[in-house]
Amino acid sequence: MNERIELLLRVLCDTVPSAVDAAYLFAQTEPNQAGVFETARDLLDRKVLDHVLISDCAAKSGYIGAAACRKAMVRAGIPEGVIKEVPMEPTEILHTKIEAHAVIRFARARGYRTLIVTSAPFHQERAFMAVATAAMQDLPDLKVYSVPGRAQSWNEVVTHSQGVLTGTRAELIEPEQRRIETYAAKGDLACRADVLQYLRRRDAETSHDAINSSASGARPAGSAGDSPPGRK
Repeated sequence: MNERIELLLRVLCDTVPSAVDAAYLFAQTEPNQAGVFETARDLLDRKVLDHVLISDCAAKSGYIGAAACRKAMVRAGIPEGVIKEVPMEPTEILHTKIEAHAVIRFARARGYRTLIVTSAPFHQERAFMAVATAAMQDLPDLKVYSVPGRAQSWNEVVTHSQGVLTGTRAELIEPEQRRIETYAAKGDLACRADVLQYLRRRDAETSHDAINSSASGARPAGSAGDSPPGRK
């Protein structure tokens, strides 16, 4: 199968457990944040998770900053008490790799076993690949899942990529694909084949855990009824 197509489809249509430790929302420019917030609210409403993570950065690189982001999330219906800030300061700029490695450090410090990655749909594949890359390097037992933000108008002109790239959301797809190729060639991103192998291993381990738990009468980790750290 074509690895490029397979990975894109799996990232956009991932299978997610009924209980996950947290979701990390990648920093967005203001026009792109509504769809990401809506997805986070839906995950909370369905009780998939109790915590939503954002960057703690001040306004920079197109991101409106943690304080403004928190207020916008509350206006979007996300309870303020579930919002957790991932330390990333001090940093002069904010970009996908910085966010990915910071959230993996955060997850490791808190003993997370599962994590959802959410970004704007045109950025979702690279965002997921970045977090999967960081996890493979520093927290290989973490199971990372992909839930893209709700799609917004593909014809709307918006800014992206640290606030310097402008185009319709549809026009931003190709530059994102080029970035994946460039950063994978540099070694900043795992190649698609390695990310696919990570997904296959993740899903095989999840199935194995479910089989063993069923045989013993216990619930599998990360499934309904199992309480991740902090879940009541």
